[in-house]
Order: sequence, then structure tokens, then C-alpha cells
Amino acid sequence: MTRTVRLVSPVDGSLYAERPYTPDSAVAQALDAAERAQRDWRHRPLEERARFCSAAVDAMLAMQAEIVPELAWQMGRPVRYGAGELRGFAERARHMIAIAAEALAPIEPEPKPGFRRYIRREPLGLVLVIAPWNYPYLTAVNSVIPALMAGNAVLLKHAGQTLLVGERFTEAFRRANLPEGLFHNLVLDHDQCVALIGSGRVQQVNFTGSVAGGHAVQTAAAGQFIGTGLELGGKDPAYVRADADLEHAVENLVDGAFFNSGQSCCGIERIYVDRAIYADFCDAFAALTRQYVLGNPLEDATTLGPLVSAAAAQKVREQIAEALSMGGRALLDSRDFPADTPGSAYLAPQVVVDVAHRMALMREESFGPVVGIMPVDDEAQAIELMNDSPYGLTASIWTRDLEAAERIGDAIATGTLFMNRCDYLDPALAWTGVKDSGRGATLSRVGYEYLTRPKSFHLRHELDPDA
Repeated sequence: MTRTVRLVSPVDGSLYAERPYTPDSAVAQALDAAERAQRDWRHRPLEERARFCSAAVDAMLAMQAEIVPELAWQMGRPVRYGAGELRGFAERARHMIAIAAEALAPIEPEPKPGFRRYIRREPLGLVLVIAPWNYPYLTAVNSVIPALMAGNAVLLKHAGQTLLVGERFTEAFRRANLPEGLFHNLVLDHDQCVALIGSGRVQQVNFTGSVAGGHAVQTAAAGQFIGTGLELGGKDPAYVRADADLEHAVENLVDGAFFNSGQSCCGIERIYVDRAIYADFCDAFAALTRQYVLGNPLEDATTLGPLVSAAAAQKVREQIAEALSMGGRALLDSRDFPADTPGSAYLAPQVVVDVAHRMALMREESFGPVVGIMPVDDEAQAIELMNDSPYGLTASIWTRDLEAAERIGDAIATGTLFMNRCDYLDPALAWTGVKDSGRGATLSRVGYEYLTRPKSFHLRHELDPDA
């Protein structure tokens, strides 16, 4: 009997898609084909690789009309925002294509008479990309396009909740006429992933997902001298100083907390506000959040869709309930959002004050439409609280003082420090985290360093006995 993975839509609980797992024999064939194709691909001129990858980006954008409603059905994001992910997809891909020549150029030390010396960036071979459902195109493209540009072959294992995304990548590369064997979309279960990572036939694993998933990747890679890039989420903080532009901070932090129903690894999950403006900030934050429209993501009026599943929504409900039982106070009434139904994936946004770090709401990743807000007396307290977390993906400072933002940012354990913005990934900068937010980096020229290995050439061409 064929084993399948079933994609249950959060929109209405229906079975939206079902696919068979890739048989082990087909996985082996994909590995063989990828290894053969990569041996040729690594020698293709960079300009030629760029043409194939750029054509794939164009092909993906041409499928936007089909992709946007697919995203809503698969993971619940409102259709009004679906095109935004594809714009980000294109921005990241095109940037990494544009900088490839510079990033992959040989490194040459100072000239030495009688010698030619340089360090070449060589492809690793086969790169396995394990992508999540929450931003299924954005997270995958971080590795897929740069890996191909660097001369590698790519195996993509996408989340079961976003089965169709892997198929869209396959179709985009087919339309771009990418040489056969360089890209494979594999539908794998946990045991197959473990076996593939430990097979000795992949040289790099780039995983985006949970901390537990990251540990599983590390365990599977034990005994293999391969690279692992792990982007494992966050509990990202914001600090609003007294000198901040209040309206700008509120508008952007509400969006940072509730976009994608809060299902973002770099979403805002806790906010620390200078006591002098705390009351005004909370009032304005709650008022703007009340304007969200919770409902069917296929309707244009909807600005807040369901969470990915009823189980995910229940976890957030429990986190909120615990915080309220420990003295927290909710600023919103879920009854103002009629679509919020206990037991369903539809969950009203919530803002909780009178919170403390003994609450899970302020320490554990929520990954849902809830945020806790605390007052702070000074910069030192804000820094202490922002660092009081096992995560370190992004943090944001809201102030008119550039020097203060840099000073505070230097004291915060984080992969990215923002000033007056949040929940954004600039492809010119390295995407990385510290502590339980992971290891390694994608994007920017730094990202290429994790998709290649250095090879040194030390060539003595003049046999001068004094050299």
C-alpha cells in the first residue's frame, strides 16, 4: 500500500492535497542524477548559471495567479498578501544572482615574486534544503538559488503542509530549462530525511524550522563531515525608547507582530516600552490591532487568516490563558472577532500587558497572533530583558538616536539588529542567529561562504633558488 502525506487546509479542515512519499529507490536515483549533473554544472560559466536561475525566477512569477490562492489554502495567509511573498522571493533571488560573481571570485593575497597564489571558492556538491511552511517560497529561495549559482545541485524537501511549493519550484526550473538532474523535489518522511542526511552523499543541509528539528538534523549528521545551516526561530524583542516616533513605532510593530498571523520566525513577540510613553503606546497598539479582520483568507477583506492548524491555535490559546492566570491582562476582547472559534485554527489577535518573564508568553516561541508588552525604566533594564531569552534571531530599537541604537544593539545577543523597522530580511545582509536561533548564515556574500569550500592554489612558477 502506497504511503502518502495528506495536506489538510486550515481554511476549512478539508483535504487539499495528497502525495505519495518518494520511494527509497527514487531517492537513490535522484542522488545519482544530481551527482552526475553537478559534475558538469560546476564547470559551467557563472553567466550561464545566472541565465538559468533568472529564467526560473521569471517562471515562478508567471505562476503568481495560481500560487497566491494555493498559499491561502495550504497555510492560511490571506490572498491580499500572497503576491508579497513572491516579490520577496524575486528580490532575494535576483540579489544573490547579481552578487555571485563578486562573492565567488578568487581571493588573491599580495603578490609574491615567482609565485601565483589564490583561494578559489569551490561548490560543495549536493545541498539538501529542508524548508518550512510559514514562508515557503522565501525560506527555500534563501538556499536554492545561491546553491545553484555556486555550482551545487539541490535536493528540496518541503514541509508537508506546503506540498505544492516544491512542485512549483520543479515547474519553474523545468520552464527555465535547467539541466536535468540539478534540482529534485523530494517528498520524504522523518526516517528518510535522517537516512539521507547520514548517507554521506549530501555535503550541506540547510534547515529552517524548530529547535527540536535542528537537533534532529545535527544528530543525523553526526559522523559525517558535512555542513549544517540551522535557522530555528526566535522570540524577537523590540525596545521603544521615549524619543521614538510613537505613531511609526506602533504601526510597524503591530504589523511585525501580527502579519502572517504571527507565524514568522522574526516576528515581534515581546515589546519593552519606556515607562514615560508606555500607556500611550499600549492604547495606540491595541486600537490599531482591533482593526484587523479575522476570516477566510480567500476573501479580499481578510487581513488575518487562520493559523496553520487547530493544534497550533490551541497552543497559543493555552499560552494566553496561562499568562492571564498569572496576572496578565488582555487588552482585546476575542468576541470582537467573530471568526475566532475555540477548537478551530481561527484565533483572534491578542495584546497582553502586566506580563513577566516567568510566563511562557514572554519566554517560549508563540508563533501566533499574540504579543506581550512590558514597561521598562531605563536602557539597562531593556537590554537585560531583551537578552533574557534562549533565542537570538532579530531585535529592534525604536528611537530617533542612531548612536543609541548602535550602542544598545552592540549589547544585545542577536543575529540582526534593526532600528525603526522589524520583521524584514535584507538580502544584502547575512541572515543568521545566535543561541537557540541556530547557526550558519544565508544570503549576502557571507551566505555563499556556507555553500562553497575554499581551495588554495600555491603555484611556484619561477625556480629562483633564493625564492
